[in-house]
Amino acid sequence: MTTLEFSYSLNKLSKSLKPFALKLTRDSDDANDLMQDTVVKAFSNKDKFTEGTNLKAWLYTIMKNTFITNYQKMVRRGTFIDTTDNLHYINSGSNMIENEAYSNFTMEDINYTLDQLEDVYKTPFLMHFKGYKYHEIAKDLTIPIGTVKNRIHIARKILKDELNIYKTKS
Repeated sequence: MTTLEFSYSLNKLSKSLKPFALKLTRDSDDANDLMQDTVVKAFSNKDKFTEGTNLKAWLYTIMKNTFITNYQKMVRRGTFIDTTDNLHYINSGSNMIENEAYSNFTMEDINYTLDQLEDVYKTPFLMHFKGYKYHEIAKDLTIPIGTVKNRIHIARKILKDELNIYKTKS
């Protein structure tokens, strides 16, 4: 495969790598960086590509390995090593002190939001949360099982919307 053919194939396939990069990094800028690193590595190692094999799979492998390597570098950068005779990690879990203030605020917000729910949604939701099965809730509340599922779904949606401040980056 000539350099021109390889470059054309690489350019054509690089668009299909973007969703995979986004899935790995969960950030658009990091995904673009990963894409760029992958294309540079692929082009600089084009002599290692065996013609007739799957170029797309080869690119996916390069991207995955690049992501893993970058992640490992980032973790190593964040780890401080004590160089005394004991040689232990300063930021190991046994030396961390947890402050429960954040989780207390979170629970207060969750309980407040639950209290604001109408009883028709709150009761089935809390029963399901406590471990009751749908059919048990339907029997106890004398409502159809579909209604139980719908009310639990609505309660979850309301909680999700009201507590969106706690949504994690994804």
